[in-house]
Amino acid sequence: MNILAIGDLQGCAQSLAELLQRADPTTQAALRFTGDLVNRGPDSLGALRRVMALGKRAVTVLGNHDLHLLAVATGIRQAHRTDTLDDILGAPDRDALIDWVRSRPLAHREGDYLLVHAGVLPQWSAEQVVELAGEVEAVLRGPDWVDFLRTMYGNEPASWRDELKGDDRLRLVVNALTRVRFIRPDGSMDFKLKDSASAAPSGWMPWFDAPGRRTADVTVVFGHWSTLGLVNRPNLLSLDTGCVWGGTLTAVRLEDRSVFQVRCPRARDPAGH
Repeated sequence: MNILAIGDLQGCAQSLAELLQRADPTTQAALRFTGDLVNRGPDSLGALRRVMALGKRAVTVLGNHDLHLLAVATGIRQAHRTDTLDDILGAPDRDALIDWVRSRPLAHREGDYLLVHAGVLPQWSAEQVVELAGEVEAVLRGPDWVDFLRTMYGNEPASWRDELKGDDRLRLVVNALTRVRFIRPDGSMDFKLKDSASAAPSGWMPWFDAPGRRTADVTVVFGHWSTLGLVNRPNLLSLDTGCVWGGTLTAVRLEDRSVFQVRCPRARDPAGH
């Protein structure tokens, strides 16, 4: 199967249309999105609806901005000054849009590829990532999803323990899959650093460089880290190339690792990242 993996849209619907025309003009490829379909870009509603309209042809994992949309829609969080979610929140089919978002997976395994938004912890195998993501997905898709959102935010616990339970366990899984960039060798996470991988302070490293990382036997496909940019290694694909900041929107054809990119108009000043 021909599969295109696509980086963070963040409301850049027109850039997605241009990218698909370039990378998949016959509309035959399966599409896999790294999350953050919405927010900060000029057309969050258009981006969301376009991906929804793709039906089973497309799979997207949840990113931190997608979860933020759920929190704002339910009144759990206030909108940020830079948010561009009003068109979704005011849409006549708002409830259907929100329900579609909350039913998306946090991780997607397909053959030798593992799709997540941000990263994984070194202790987790690919199978464990999917299982842990499934624990969160079950709550988000269930009747108590709003209650879960009230407990989802926070930076603790910052490291994995098998005995973690309840809100702490679910919060850590969400943070790893949708927020992590840098970790310590023991897998403890940092949520403040947003610089490029080469700027890691002493004692920290990109999550994917952790020694003994158990997902090194698959190709982890992710976004989230615009200052990292495109990384195309045998077992790693980083696809957030900063479209919303005036960079590019990137797709990679998994079969042969062909790269397709379109330039994006700047929707946000990178200084405000």
